[in-house]
Amino acid sequence: MPGKGIEKSEIEVSLVLPCLNEARTVGTCIRKAKKFLEANQIAGEVIIADNGSTDQSVEISAALGARLVHIQEKGYGNALCGGFAAAQGKFILMADADDSYDLENLLPFVIKLREGYDLVMGNRFKGGIANGAMPWHHRYIGNPILSFLGKLFFHSPANDFHCGLRGFTKEAVERMNLQTTGMELASEIVIKASILGMQVCEVPTRLSPDGRDRPPHLNSFRDGWRHLRFLLLYSPAWLFLYPGAFLVLAGGLLSLALFFGPVDIGFRYIDFHTFIAAGSLTYLGLNMLSFGAITRIYAYYQGLLPRRPRFFPSFRFLNLEKGLLAGFILTLLGLGLMIRALVLSSGFEQIGFDNSVRLVFGGSLAFVSGLQIILTSFVLSMLGLNAGR
Repeated sequence: MPGKGIEKSEIEVSLVLPCLNEARTVGTCIRKAKKFLEANQIAGEVIIADNGSTDQSVEISAALGARLVHIQEKGYGNALCGGFAAAQGKFILMADADDSYDLENLLPFVIKLREGYDLVMGNRFKGGIANGAMPWHHRYIGNPILSFLGKLFFHSPANDFHCGLRGFTKEAVERMNLQTTGMELASEIVIKASILGMQVCEVPTRLSPDGRDRPPHLNSFRDGWRHLRFLLLYSPAWLFLYPGAFLVLAGGLLSLALFFGPVDIGFRYIDFHTFIAAGSLTYLGLNMLSFGAITRIYAYYQGLLPRRPRFFPSFRFLNLEKGLLAGFILTLLGLGLMIRALVLSSGFEQIGFDNSVRLVFGGSLAFVSGLQIILTSFVLSMLGLNAGR
């Protein structure tokens, strides 16, 4: 229930704390959060999203007047999403229940939300990180690298992607349609805010050593990989499109040049060995382009990527029939080159080893590339059946 004497319609701020066996610190967090609301005369509520605690966390939270929301599905993301759904405030602030964040100084977040921002991120690197509050490999390796990639991929103004203290509007989090169940929810919030064109800013916040008497639930390498994997899956362009386009362009041009003979690159000649390597990279790039288009459409229909793929309108022109025609022509070209090699010499002695490699490998590359285009055209046609709706 909302705080005593406060109607649901009057609640401005809901502070959501996920909790799993935090009896040592959850009470302190609730007291600090309530003190902040009272000191700033903010109508609000403190929500404990309990994820199956077996210690005294639930009893402590209830005794201190926090709203308890019991989340059956395990996971940091599940707990937070359950708390967000239950929140009655116009604005939602999320933090950890380990007493590592300064819950008495949340007014900068509320001010920015009142100004119209959809997402307000905390920045621990600007606000200060106390000694012992963050492991060195998080502070100097994990967080900077993942935040840099997030900014590169999604053009977000956030410089601390994984700060656990942040605020957003209730409307914004509903539009995000959050899907992840674990620690990667922190990245999903920032990514979807960027994809949806929301107004995002950040404010400094201080991080202190947590008050736990046990190791944190966070697993550095497992959860770090989950964040990186999530960044890549949400950016098919960086995972598939850009490297695939580079390989097709560079490998394709080099393969075409080497098909007609050796090439002098200044300090040496490159020949059929390089042709084989370049052709293999070209085919790899073609596969990456196919995967990029397929995963982008799949992610959109699964609700992982909220924005409609930009290439959807191209289905009106690059339809199944045109894809099949292009693939069929390339396949025939490949067959023609291989047949030519056989016709010129049954044992390849007459045309020479170099020429035989060029004809046979060049033909094989064209043949499999044509089949790849045909198969990809069928898959894209099936996935794009609803593109016009």
